[in-house]
Amino acid sequence: METVKDTLRAMVRLSYDGKVYKTFLGPKAEERFTNEVRVLKHLEKVGCTFVPKLLSSNPEQLQIVTTNCGSRVDHLDEARTKELFAELLPFGVRHDDAEMRNVTYRQTDGRFCLIDFEFATILPGFDSPHDAPHS
Repeated sequence: METVKDTLRAMVRLSYDGKVYKTFLGPKAEERFTNEVRVLKHLEKVGCTFVPKLLSSNPEQLQIVTTNCGSRVDHLDEARTKELFAELLPFGVRHDDAEMRNVTYRQTDGRFCLIDFEFATILPGFDSPHDAPHS
């Protein structure tokens, strides 16, 4: 496995079969783990396709396994970055860490994707799947 991020808050590794393993570390690791799992499950239920899909979670190890959403983006103007994060709002999520480091590019369909939902907020009225708007 290749380590793609190793900070005080998380270690992220990419397996050779394309899965992403994120282990939460440091202050409030359990809280951040629980929030990211909750947000990713919510986004899947409401049909958001430009975020990682949660494949598994391990509360004992504070680790999640997700699909890979592409490669890191090094250059993106501020306006486009804001547009991308705004695309989450109809799905009932505010990212709360809307930085370019949380944008990836998926070559298979030419889509910018968003990652890293440990600080994200599910907006009021979207708390349960039956409250989400249907498309």
